[in-house]
Amino acid sequence: MKIKQAIDKIPGGLMLVPLFLGALCNTFTPGAGKFLGSFSNGLITGTIPILAVWFFCMGASIELKATGTMLKKSGVLVVTKIATAWIVAMIAGTFLPGDGIQNGMLAGISVLALVAAMDMTNGGLYAALMNQYGSKEEAGAFVLMSLESGPLMTMVILGASGIATFEPQLFVGAVLPFLIGFALGNLDPDLRKLFGNSVQTLIPFFAFALGNTINLAVILKTGFAGIFLGVLVIVVTGIPLILADKFIGGGNGTAGVAASSSAGAAVATPLLIANMAPEFAPVAQQATALVATSVIVTSVLVPIITALWAKRFSPKNA
Repeated sequence: MKIKQAIDKIPGGLMLVPLFLGALCNTFTPGAGKFLGSFSNGLITGTIPILAVWFFCMGASIELKATGTMLKKSGVLVVTKIATAWIVAMIAGTFLPGDGIQNGMLAGISVLALVAAMDMTNGGLYAALMNQYGSKEEAGAFVLMSLESGPLMTMVILGASGIATFEPQLFVGAVLPFLIGFALGNLDPDLRKLFGNSVQTLIPFFAFALGNTINLAVILKTGFAGIFLGVLVIVVTGIPLILADKFIGGGNGTAGVAASSSAGAAVATPLLIANMAPEFAPVAQQATALVATSVIVTSVLVPIITALWAKRFSPKNA
């Protein structure tokens, strides 16, 4: 059976298929973890420890050495993406209630959902698109995009905008596994290869555990809002990214379009933030469902828009 090939045909499939399976388990057999106990319970409820290992391996996979073009391009895109999410947080924090929108077609939209969907780029999608429509140096710009992964940037944005308060040690705890992995990976290339190879392997495991925190009824209720959020991510982050790529990064805007997606790892952010800031617990489940939908929407639309943009503005694809 070609299960892996079938999953790969689905945008973000390695993350979203296990996530959906976990949501099925939680929806129809919510007590399965406690009933089975032992290792099965650990797999079903182990989102945080599995993510900690994944974050460590992600850090180990990043090589300190990079060309100036890669650093410049990725730095411009990362800073622009984070700055845009911060501005959105400032504006949304002024107009949206703390528990998000409760009624109507946009029910579930909250500051947490907006920031989580907007502050991380799907690095794998970006690299694949730029390999096709850009240069090797532009494709390599996903190096620094890995720094967006995990809850740290979301914590910084929510804290800087005054929406939430985090104890200093929580920031340290959030980034420490990544830093340790980064240090070991750069001290020893063999360790970088060993741990780096585990990054993709761990994705379906933490996705399945994360899915076990979601009730499918919530996803159905937030369907339109999730689609709206995905389109909003492309428009709101895409325009600044295009401008930054053209006028600062020296590109033609294609890299900016390719970076205007929601990262699969962002699906885990609402739960992680809620664990550190309990005031977000009431909106965490809806935010998770919304971000998951946004990942699907941006994974489908961003490649299409990138191809059209490159055909129009890139000499390579003229």
